[in-house]
Amino acid sequence: MVDIGKAIRMAVDTGKVEFGVKSALRLSSSGEVRLIVLSSNCPKKFKEDITYYSKLSKTAVHEFNGTSLELGSLCGKPFPISALSIHDPGNSKILELVK
Repeated sequence: MVDIGKAIRMAVDTGKVEFGVKSALRLSSSGEVRLIVLSSNCPKKFKEDITYYSKLSKTAVHEFNGTSLELGSLCGKPFPISALSIHDPGNSKILELVK
């Protein structure tokens, strides 16, 4: 069994991802991404909006069991990340893990 943290890191390293709630909000309504990962402390308003638009566009949403700081450091970034939009998972098996 692959760890979700390792799968996220692999997607960031080998795939095509975008960071931030604004891009996640835009992409969730358009259906351009395959998966959106939200931190556990993502602001409630953004979480509700992203979840709503993702259901309409049939985009998968996964809530990461960690804060935005933990998600940011997991992605190798020196800043907090509340939302991560995955266009292409690369060598990661993340899409299989979150089904």
